Amino acid sequence: MRLRSGLAVAVSVLVLVAIGVVGVAVNRSALRTADRVHRADTMALGTDNGTLAGQMQLLSAQELDDFAEAAGLTLRRDSAADRAKLTAFAGKSAFFGYGLALLSLEGEVLNATRATGLPAPTDPGYATLHAGLRAGNPGFSSVLMVDGVALAAVGVPVHGKAILVGYNNVAGTQLQAFVARLGGGTHLTTIVDAEGRAGATSDPKLIGTTIDPTLIAAAHEMRGAGFVEYATPTGTRMIAVVVPGIPGGWTYVRTQTLASFDGAVRRHGQTLDLALLAMLLAGVIGIAIFAYRALVTRRRADEKFRALFQHAPDMVAVVDAEGKIAYSSPSAATVLGHEPGALAGSSLFDVVHPQDRGPLQEQFAELVGKRDGLLNRQTRMITSDGRPRWFEFTASNQLHNSALAGVVINARDVTETRLFQERLAHQARHDALTGLPNRRRMRDTLDETLPSDGVAVLYVDLNGFKPVNDAYGPNAGDDLLRQVAKRLSGAVREQDVLSRVGGDEFVILMPGVDDEAAAQAMADRVRAETARPFELNGTPVVIGASVGVNVARPGSDPDDALRDADQAMYAVKHGDAPAVAAPRRAGRHRATP
Repeated sequence: MRLRSGLAVAVSVLVLVAIGVVGVAVNRSALRTADRVHRADTMALGTDNGTLAGQMQLLSAQELDDFAEAAGLTLRRDSAADRAKLTAFAGKSAFFGYGLALLSLEGEVLNATRATGLPAPTDPGYATLHAGLRAGNPGFSSVLMVDGVALAAVGVPVHGKAILVGYNNVAGTQLQAFVARLGGGTHLTTIVDAEGRAGATSDPKLIGTTIDPTLIAAAHEMRGAGFVEYATPTGTRMIAVVVPGIPGGWTYVRTQTLASFDGAVRRHGQTLDLALLAMLLAGVIGIAIFAYRALVTRRRADEKFRALFQHAPDMVAVVDAEGKIAYSSPSAATVLGHEPGALAGSSLFDVVHPQDRGPLQEQFAELVGKRDGLLNRQTRMITSDGRPRWFEFTASNQLHNSALAGVVINARDVTETRLFQERLAHQARHDALTGLPNRRRMRDTLDETLPSDGVAVLYVDLNGFKPVNDAYGPNAGDDLLRQVAKRLSGAVREQDVLSRVGGDEFVILMPGVDDEAAAQAMADRVRAETARPFELNGTPVVIGASVGVNVARPGSDPDDALRDADQAMYAVKHGDAPAVAAPRRAGRHRATP
C-alpha cells in the first residue's frame, strides 16, 4: 500500500514537473514572440521617423539650392542687391526665416540678412557643414548656440565661388513641430547632432542640451538602426532606439525606461513562472492538489494572454488561418470606433479598404503557409463611420504556437505620417510660389512621353515683368506671377502640363500634339491671356509674353525639345524669327535641368 502510495505520489510529482516545464516553455515562447513583434514594430517606427527627418533636411537644402541657382547673386562683398534678394527669400522661405548669409570659400562673411545674431564663422559647429560641402553634398551644421538661442545651418555652393548658408531657429522649425507630435507619456524622441546636442525634441525644454554619453558613443559606432540599453547616473535602466545616418551626422533617438518598454506583459510572465515553480514544490501533496494547481495554471495562463493584448498601446488582434477575428484588443474601440469585442467572429478583411483587400488576402495566404513568418505592410482600414485610415501593422504566424493558435497582428495608426509624406512629395515636384509643377515634374513628363509620342513644347517668357517688379516691389511681383499662373491654367487643356521653370518663365507641354497649327493656337491663347491687364494693389498693369513653339516628334531628345522651344522664344522676344522653332542649331539654351 505504501509502495502504491509512493508510486502515486512519484507519478503525480513527475506529471506536475512535466506540466510545469511545458508551461514555463509555453510562457517563454509567448513572451519571446511578443518581444520580437514589439521590438520589430518599434524599430520600424524609429527608422521611418529618422528617414522623414532626413527628407526634411534634404528638402530644406533643395529650397536653398534652387534659390542659389535662380537668384543671380553678384557675390560681391556687402552688395546691396544681393542683400535685398537674400532678405526677400528669407521672408518667403519655409525653412530659413531666421536669416541667410553669403560666405567666401575661406569662411569670411560676404553678406548677410542680419547684422547680429549669427554664429561666428569659426564656430566649431560648422565643421560638419563644410565636410558635407567638400564631399559634394549639401552641408548641415551641428547645433550652433548664439546668445542662448539654438540655431542650425544648411549650406550649398554658389557656382563654386561662394557658400550660401541658411539659418533656422531650431525651436520653431518644421522638424521640431514634427518631433513634438511624436512625444508620449512613456518615451522621449530627440534628433541630435554629431556631438549629441538636441536640435529637435518632443520636450522643447531640452533643445540644445546633450543626451547621455552612452548614446552619443553608440551613434558614432553604429552602422545602422539598433537598440541600446544603458543606465542613468541614478541607476534607472533605460532602452533607446538609435537611428544614425541623418545628413550632417544627425541621429534619431527614442528613449524610455526599460520597465515601461517591457510593460505589463513581462511582469505577468514572471509572475506565472513563479506560480509554476510553486506548483512543482506542492506536487508532493498528491493527486488532488495536482488537479487544483493545474486549474490555477490554466486560469493564470489565460490572464497572461489577456494582459498581452489588453495592455498593448496599439491595436492587437488574433485571427485564424481564414482571417476570422478571434480576439481584438480594447484599443480597437478608440482606433476604429467599434465597441469592445464587436469585431470578434467577423473577418479581418471586412474592415480593410476594398482597394487593398485583394493584395492583403494574397500576402496573408502566403504568411499562413510560413511557420513563424512575419508580414510588415501598410494598408487602409475602414472605421465604424466609413472613414479610411492608414495602418502600419506586423503580422506573426503563431498558428503552431498552442498558447496563441493564430496569427498575431499589431497595428498602429500612421495616417498623419502618410499625409506628411505625401505633402513632402508634392513640395518636391511643385513650385512653392504658384503651386504649378516645377522643372523636375515637367522634365519627368517630357522624358516619359517623348519615347512613344509627340509633344508640343511652348516656352513662355513674360514681357515687362522686371519693370513691374522693380516699380512695385518683389511682393507685387510674386502676386503677378500667381495671377499669370492662374490665367494660363485656365487656358491649357486638362491633359497639358503647365510648369514654372524659374523667374518669369513657364513651359507648357502638350502631349500627343504633333500639329504646329494646334500648338500655335495655344501660343495665341497664351499671348491673349497675358496681354489682358492685371491688377496689382488696385492698379491695372499691362505686360505680355513671348512664346516659342517647338513640335517634338516621337523619339526626340528631351534636351533638344526644350532647347529648340527656348531658342524659338528667344528669337520671338528679339523680333528676328517666327514663333515656331526652326531646325535645331547650337546656341542659347536656358532650359537645361
